[in-house]
Amino acid sequence: MADTDVGAGYEVRDRVAIITLNAPPVNGLSQALRAGINDGLHRAHADDGVGAVVITGAGKMFCGGADINEFGSGEVTEPDVNNICAFMESMAKPVVAAIHGHALGGGMELALGCHFRIATKDAKIGFPEVTLGVLPGAGGTQRTPRLAGVAVALDLILSGRMIGAKDAQEYGLIDAVAQGDLLEDAIALALDATGRGEGLPTAKALPVKGADTAAETIAAALEKVLRRAPDAQAPKAIARCIEFAASGKDFEEGLKFERKEFLDLMNGTQSKALRHLFFAEKAAVKIPNLEKDLPLRQIERVGIIGAGTMGGGIAMNFLNAGMPVTLLEIAQDALDRGIEKIRSTYASNVEKGRITQAQMDTRMALLNGSTDYADMADRDLVIEAVFENMKIKQDVCATLGEVCKEGAIIATNTSTLDVDIIAEATGRPADVLGMHFFSPAHIMRLLEVVRGAKTAPDVLATVMQLARRINKVAVVSGVCYGFIGNRMLESYLREMDYLLMEGATPAQLDAALEGFGMAMGPCRMMDMAGIDVNAFVLDGREAEGALPDTPSYRALVRELGALGRNGQKAGKGYYKYDGRTPVEDPEVNRIAADLAAKFGIRRRNDITDAEICDRLLYPLINEGFKIMEEGIAYREGDIDVVWTAGYGWPPLTGGPMHLAETIGLAKLRDRLVELGKQTQDRFEFFTPAPLLSRRADEETSNPTEKSNA
Repeated sequence: MADTDVGAGYEVRDRVAIITLNAPPVNGLSQALRAGINDGLHRAHADDGVGAVVITGAGKMFCGGADINEFGSGEVTEPDVNNICAFMESMAKPVVAAIHGHALGGGMELALGCHFRIATKDAKIGFPEVTLGVLPGAGGTQRTPRLAGVAVALDLILSGRMIGAKDAQEYGLIDAVAQGDLLEDAIALALDATGRGEGLPTAKALPVKGADTAAETIAAALEKVLRRAPDAQAPKAIARCIEFAASGKDFEEGLKFERKEFLDLMNGTQSKALRHLFFAEKAAVKIPNLEKDLPLRQIERVGIIGAGTMGGGIAMNFLNAGMPVTLLEIAQDALDRGIEKIRSTYASNVEKGRITQAQMDTRMALLNGSTDYADMADRDLVIEAVFENMKIKQDVCATLGEVCKEGAIIATNTSTLDVDIIAEATGRPADVLGMHFFSPAHIMRLLEVVRGAKTAPDVLATVMQLARRINKVAVVSGVCYGFIGNRMLESYLREMDYLLMEGATPAQLDAALEGFGMAMGPCRMMDMAGIDVNAFVLDGREAEGALPDTPSYRALVRELGALGRNGQKAGKGYYKYDGRTPVEDPEVNRIAADLAAKFGIRRRNDITDAEICDRLLYPLINEGFKIMEEGIAYREGDIDVVWTAGYGWPPLTGGPMHLAETIGLAKLRDRLVELGKQTQDRFEFFTPAPLLSRRADEETSNPTEKSNA
């Protein structure tokens, strides 16, 4: 017999009740599914014709974990996974978890509450909760150190990484790897356990492995994690929970301790921010007014124009995905250098154990070099990654418009230039869009997909799907200077230079922003990116009449560029460099002071870290509201994804637009007004965006709505 009850199937086979989690696509543990599991267990417990239970998953996996949508309620609804696990552990009938695909988070905790666990050879398990700012809240921090030990529990739960069945068995987290059909092997294991005539094993009854050295193990693991994110609350709570488990206190008390820590995190600002980003990334792929079943263009062969750092990095994305790439340069020596750079990057990854030699060989075999545009004729997608100059890009794209086959997509990797103008140069603008990769292109997750005025819907849809294939987080932007990310970055860099001319030092600015949580301070970032590149863009914008009418605007970066202080590659920029290590350079302070005197900027010695953060971050957020009002971004969450995935913005704040909500829109608006008065803002750098002002007024008139948000 077989039937389904609120997401959990139930059938009896050979006196074994099979409970099947059936909530596609990931069998998330919603309240309905938990109720179905709970009902199935009680039904099996009461049935004398049932001697054992197997819990398995329908579709592609066992269970992907908790239903994150339920986190917003701020509480845990019954039946709770903890209660389900407690009931299973109390049963005299063996319960076996049959794991295929993934058993993650709450799904793995459900499995740990079973008496036995068996998995397919390719199954993966893990606890990804830390990536959402929480911890395993259904016994994961208490059972894992008992089964696998303190060190393994810390490694898995603090990192959020997945491990395969072989490692899981070695650690004691699963009991067996299926040799044949998973369900048949699980039923056999369950039937065998019914005849043992001894107490069924439970994780809670075991002592914690490594308890005697737990304090040292926990301290070392936590120190390593907090080095990257010192303000992260979840790792600290995880450490406290595992420490509690290792202390020898009662298991049930450990569950209560874990649950309190879980709820505190779930209701805290960091978890809310990380959950916001989780859903924002999912939403970013949804393009308004695009047909759901729109036929996509087939992309199998890729061409890249330009074998420099960016072109080579872009090529590696496609090679890693198993796609043939033709890399084109006009000069053979430049092409050879580009290919050798790709080869050496892969070789370095082999040396570090990130990929195998066989993987490197496979990828390099997919790469071809060319100096002839005719070799682009059979490419499905061609991306130009040449120098950031409109005339050069127009010439390249005009050639591509002639040689590329009908239906091929032509993309520009420009970071600031007008995609519509570049598209017109091809003579086929419907086939053109922007694919703005971030450097280093083979590592950075973000891809800004720039939708031109004439970009065909199927071109946009095809590239958004392709982004997943090459493991990128794609966000759509409209056409404007700098698109989403670099447009907002401009105000950040503007205030960086003004504060330096006012008397702050590069080290002070970087310390303040890194203290906020940015992966890298603005001065170090500029030195790494290349001051000459930024100065060149500014010169171009000045020639277009696009800069404010004041010689002080971004004067410091342009002066450093004129002096050849082009950053890390030149050995000096905002800092001097000892290898790659930045060293403070008094010469930069002298240059900044000279510029301040030249432009009548008052020097100060009272610049605080708080002012630095406000001056750099608040105008950036303000620009985000302008972008929203102009329709450049579809959603505020898209902006947050751009900044957290591409610019080192701290995910714990949820991104700039989410941070604005956390700060309070009225407070943000009022502080911008204050900063405008303080800086005698004649260019309206700090004038609140109209959308921000309207929403701040709404927030002020409806304070309850914000407090309940």
